[in-house]
Amino acid sequence: MTAQKRVMVIDNEEGLCRMMEAVLSDNGYQVTAFTRSFEALETFTARQWDIIVTDIKMPGMDGLELLQKIKQKEPSIPVIMVTAYATVEMSIQALRKGAYDMLTKPFEPEELLYRVKNALKQTALMEENRELREELVGRFHVENIIGASSSLRELLERVEKVAVRDTSVLITGESGTGKELIAQAIHYNSPRKEKKFVAINCGALPASLLESELFGYRKGAFTGASENRRGLLETADGGTLFLDEVGNLPMTVQKTLLRFLQEQEFNRIGDPTPTKVDVRVLSATNADMKHAVKQGEFREDLYYRLNVVNLHLPPLRERKDDLPLLAAHFIRQQNEKFATAIKGLTPEALEAATNYHWPGNIRQLKNVVEACLAMESGEYIGLPVLSQFIEIAPQGDAGVVSNIVEEGEYARALSRFETEYLRGLLRKNGGNVEAAAKEAGTNMATIYRKIKKYGIRKDEYAG
Repeated sequence: MTAQKRVMVIDNEEGLCRMMEAVLSDNGYQVTAFTRSFEALETFTARQWDIIVTDIKMPGMDGLELLQKIKQKEPSIPVIMVTAYATVEMSIQALRKGAYDMLTKPFEPEELLYRVKNALKQTALMEENRELREELVGRFHVENIIGASSSLRELLERVEKVAVRDTSVLITGESGTGKELIAQAIHYNSPRKEKKFVAINCGALPASLLESELFGYRKGAFTGASENRRGLLETADGGTLFLDEVGNLPMTVQKTLLRFLQEQEFNRIGDPTPTKVDVRVLSATNADMKHAVKQGEFREDLYYRLNVVNLHLPPLRERKDDLPLLAAHFIRQQNEKFATAIKGLTPEALEAATNYHWPGNIRQLKNVVEACLAMESGEYIGLPVLSQFIEIAPQGDAGVVSNIVEEGEYARALSRFETEYLRGLLRKNGGNVEAAAKEAGTNMATIYRKIKKYGIRKDEYAG
């Protein structure tokens, strides 16, 4: 609502200043007017105002100097400069110092309202885009990959290290272990995170179509090529290309891809002119690539280009400690999606799930949880329902699970992790929230919100 928007107006002409204050107030804005720039600057604090409207020509400290000092305190706040002497040079100078817009005297009240409304609208859109980008990064942050087993922690430590280095990574592991999720975590924690993450399944397309999808083609290159078309490499320019099931690449495509990795350029099909792009290539496979190289099914030189760093994902059967957390996570997702209230697994069902070998890994577990929630009529997923979707081993000496794994257990485990993580960050940075936020790759508001949520006193860690 516009009534919530706070406007600071500064102009040494008292009559004009009061006129702007009246016009804006009458249209629902909360306005504070100043006729002295020094007083306005002393009053200004970050996040207290939504927009500034200031004259340029003022005694003492002029509007351009005031603009610079305000931007030092809050770089994102929109500032509209008002002047009776709007020269091109002055406009360029004001824009370079961070002004959002210029308003030339004399002006009608409607023009002032339009400029203010437009500036606030654009700023709101920019803030929304920033929040969406942060949310996107958060979705794929390594800390949001579910699990607490030692094998997963070691893997994520390597992910964090390779993410910041612009090098090729080959992710290996069985189908369903989450290889694309790891690739996304690498991209969204890398310097390329603001650009596109483009994925393609190399085993899902025939050779001719795969080549045109990757590299694009020129109009007339083949029957049906009625226009020029960019390939995925160009689409991912500045970002990351993820080649899933890379072991299925045909030899003709392998040759072109190798040239790109060596030269950072390629030719569209039918185009003699090379195209240069800046793309990081991540790849994944569930195949034995060394065996494929020995059999002559995959180029050895390309294999070593793709496999600069290897990250291997362990199968779920080797991460049994993570199964309760993963199950609780998927139950929570399904509850939110379908407005259900399943609390978790019964002890017998959890024991059976833990003893099961999960050939389809995490993907299979997610599908089984979804199917169980569709069939279960009680508060907990029981053995009778679970046995419809996985093979239940005979009950023997596999060990008894004494506690029901509930959705809340996942939340408690996450809370414990976040609390210890925040304490460690604050301890390392001497209680400096800004430094802690920078190291964590998030904003200060998030850190403050978590500190309040968990009752942490940052002054305990002050140096």
